Amino acid sequence: MGEDRRLAAVVALAQGMAAAHGSREAWRAAATGACRALGGSFAALSVWERELGRLRVLVNVGELAEGEEEFPEDEAYPVHQFAEITEFLHEQWAGGGEPDAWVETAEGPAAGREPGYCHQRVAALRRRGRGCCVVAPIVLHGRAWGELYVARPAGEAVFGRGDADFATVLASVVAAGIAQTERLEEARRLAFTDSLTGLANRRAVDVRLERAIERHRRDDAVVSLVVCDLNGLKRVNDTHGHAAGDRLLERFGSVLSLCGAMLPGALAARLGGDEFCLLAVGPPADQVVKAAGELCRRAAELELGDGVACGVASTEDPIGPVRSARRLFRLADAAQYRAKAERAVKPVVAGRAGPDDPVVRLADEPSQGEGGERRRFRGRHAP
Repeated sequence: MGEDRRLAAVVALAQGMAAAHGSREAWRAAATGACRALGGSFAALSVWERELGRLRVLVNVGELAEGEEEFPEDEAYPVHQFAEITEFLHEQWAGGGEPDAWVETAEGPAAGREPGYCHQRVAALRRRGRGCCVVAPIVLHGRAWGELYVARPAGEAVFGRGDADFATVLASVVAAGIAQTERLEEARRLAFTDSLTGLANRRAVDVRLERAIERHRRDDAVVSLVVCDLNGLKRVNDTHGHAAGDRLLERFGSVLSLCGAMLPGALAARLGGDEFCLLAVGPPADQVVKAAGELCRRAAELELGDGVACGVASTEDPIGPVRSARRLFRLADAAQYRAKAERAVKPVVAGRAGPDDPVVRLADEPSQGEGGERRRFRGRHAP
């Protein structure tokens, strides 16, 4: 491959990774770009999971052999089978050099390679009908992150020293792309995370709730929202200081997360200040109300604070058609407002009536049945 073609291949790989949305797309772009650049038929990207002592394959692209998947669930290999990642590479670094790529063939060690590192790779090449491979270490933040692997079928030209040198360059481009992807994902995570409690934030709830309502309209999925207001936070701040108030918020966040675990896939979030919520898609309304009741019980047992005011709204209850996220939010908030006004120790549930469970509706809703009351509510989340 000429210098111009190799330069174009490097640019294409970098552009492919830069355009990726999320890690999986970045991994695929890295492997696909390297495979094309080196004229391979197959490529894989693997990460070294130090805590588990294994190389885990993140993505396979190209001509897959039997048993290989594009994004494998559990394709991993004990790192002792590939000792070069823990021994050979560190010897290179110790000498002041950078870890270079190397070539393996189905016939045994390539020219210039020390024996003793390649037997597992040789066996894998033979087993999968491949004639040779080039392996390039990926170094991120000064440490071995994983490896880039590109192979050719048996009978095709064997990779040479020039290919290995080029693979080393490609691995550096991949490392830069992975670092950029990790930074972007961390930025996205922070954008949707409450910094104090580690829960989701209001932005995350808004995005997830919009999608949930779309699913409800399309598939009639049950969508339930629990909105709660932590009582007594101002008193704690005024009496014990804001550090104590922050500890109360953190402890309640842990309780909310624990109760949210009762609802598969539920999102636990802090909306801001002393307001929190749980968003559940799928579980029956009764299951959500039960989790909200447990939340009230546990919140009342916290050392500081005065429990929690909790309102629930679910599309499974008789609350009328829910065509927007704002409507469900307003109903749950109205129920929470009622719970706070009445100092209720249990959740107030929109659309349900009973001695301890008053009906909650918005001002623009028709009353249900003769004698039904109409309540005006101007919630904090209403426009």
